Amino acid sequence: MNSAVQFPLLSWLRRFIAALGVLASVSAGRVVADSRPSFLILFADDQRADTLHAWGNQNIRTPNLDRLIHRGFGFRANYCFGSNSGAVCIPSRAMLMSGRTWLDSRHDLAGIPLMPERLGAAGYRTFATGKWHNGRESFKRAFQEGRSVFFGGMADHTKVPVVDYAGGTFGTERTATRFSSEEFASTAIQFLAQATNDAPFLCYVAFTAPHDPRNPLTHSVMPYYRNRPPLPANFLPQHPFDNGWMRGLRDENLAPYPRPPEMIRDQLAEYYGLITHLDGEIGRILEALKNHPRGRNTYVIYAADHGLAMGSHGLLGKQSLYEHSMKCPLVIAGPGIPAGRETRQFTYLFDIFPTVARLAGVDLPDPMGGRDLSPLWTGPKTPWRDTVFLPFTDTMRSIRDERWKLIVYPRTNHRQLFDLRRDPDERHNLAADPRHAATVARLEKRMIESQKQFGDRQPLSTQTPAPLAIDLSKDYVRKPDESQPAWVVEKYFRQGGR
Repeated sequence: MNSAVQFPLLSWLRRFIAALGVLASVSAGRVVADSRPSFLILFADDQRADTLHAWGNQNIRTPNLDRLIHRGFGFRANYCFGSNSGAVCIPSRAMLMSGRTWLDSRHDLAGIPLMPERLGAAGYRTFATGKWHNGRESFKRAFQEGRSVFFGGMADHTKVPVVDYAGGTFGTERTATRFSSEEFASTAIQFLAQATNDAPFLCYVAFTAPHDPRNPLTHSVMPYYRNRPPLPANFLPQHPFDNGWMRGLRDENLAPYPRPPEMIRDQLAEYYGLITHLDGEIGRILEALKNHPRGRNTYVIYAADHGLAMGSHGLLGKQSLYEHSMKCPLVIAGPGIPAGRETRQFTYLFDIFPTVARLAGVDLPDPMGGRDLSPLWTGPKTPWRDTVFLPFTDTMRSIRDERWKLIVYPRTNHRQLFDLRRDPDERHNLAADPRHAATVARLEKRMIESQKQFGDRQPLSTQTPAPLAIDLSKDYVRKPDESQPAWVVEKYFRQGGR
């Protein structure tokens, strides 16, 4: 429940403290009219949590994000709360902005209080650039300003359609002349250069990288072509059963069945190239922030909307509940944040809203699914979530604790059980092993409890299960989507076979 409802005095104190911040204080020789902290939110698109050098991936270069990790606090068990759509980025971004689960929100966010909206009402200057996948009306309500805003799911990185927003009106759509990450980073830097010292700001930069089409700039991808990344440890030529999201899915159509290992390594090279280029653009933004009068009093939040399979388990997309698709990076750096520390407590993207609200001294709307993350870095060991629950449309449900993970497929009555301590890549299904029957039963009971907690009414089994077997290596025709550049179509659809 909203702390303002539970503790009226606490709510009054927060408003009083915020009011004190409006009084003048001296910083860098200038008068600061409002000393509340600012926020820079950097949001990647389709980035796996294991694609950061500082977090153990020795095959990728992310020097700027590594530095952010070293001066911030990392959340190593952060998740997207599943999805009610194959386009996972839509509900994911809705959850980020609303602090609610997809079970308690809408894609267009109509009638739901939003993070930048609340900060704007409290006197913050709110600005956005990049991808907004939840409709123009919600954007207008969320932000006071926007430049180079992309309303869509994906586009060729070299020609993204964008619009500007000011004074309650959208301008004429144009095609960005720079690569997507450069366009959004340069626009954010321009905002920082114009942001005065008088008011705190929330600057939201939503990149479209490393989402496909995977057409990185040549200088970013060539090092990875010369030394191609290894296949994921859990690579498979094809997913071993039908999970409900394999036929005709745009993501999965980007390579034929069975998955050719060398083709997947090429796609990984391109994926890594997009991430390394994105890292460089983030470095430019962080340098601009460092030189801003409010730089030292700004929280930097880096995250991504979800992960991506990229060959893991024979999949390419994000439409699964494996760790590689639902786990996503989250790092927070700024005043009072302990440098170089991390937690493996379970967190969700929708925890960002209540965390920002607490740091800004802004009251939270009610209801709120997320939790303020600050106790994880401010004090001794804090009681926290003992499980993470992940619901995905009507096709999958998952729950995991510190060691075990259960995935349920209601349409087929299939179960998977993984011992993540011994099998972090989820390769060995133990669900049918009688020795683990009690663990399956315990986790399924906990899953049902989580369903009640979050208002999920999906049955976990059916009287008429669909066939489990699938083989897409024969008589399956792939078609490229319109956003794929000609060379990608030639390389991965024509030369690559069906």
